[in-house]
Amino acid sequence: MFGLFKKDPTKKMRAQYNALLEKGMHAQRNGDMRLYAELTAQAEALWSQIEMLEKK
Repeated sequence: MFGLFKKDPTKKMRAQYNALLEKGMHAQRNGDMRLYAELTAQAEALWSQIEMLEKK
């Protein structure tokens, strides 16, 4: 009952994760593979943090 009003701590992180993936996709389409690799690595690191929070 009281969990109903709690905010989801991963909601903002998921939005950042999706934004990083989208920026990476645009970088890849523009031919900037270095930026694509950096953004993908950042997204993967963020995803591992999300998974750790969800396991708790």
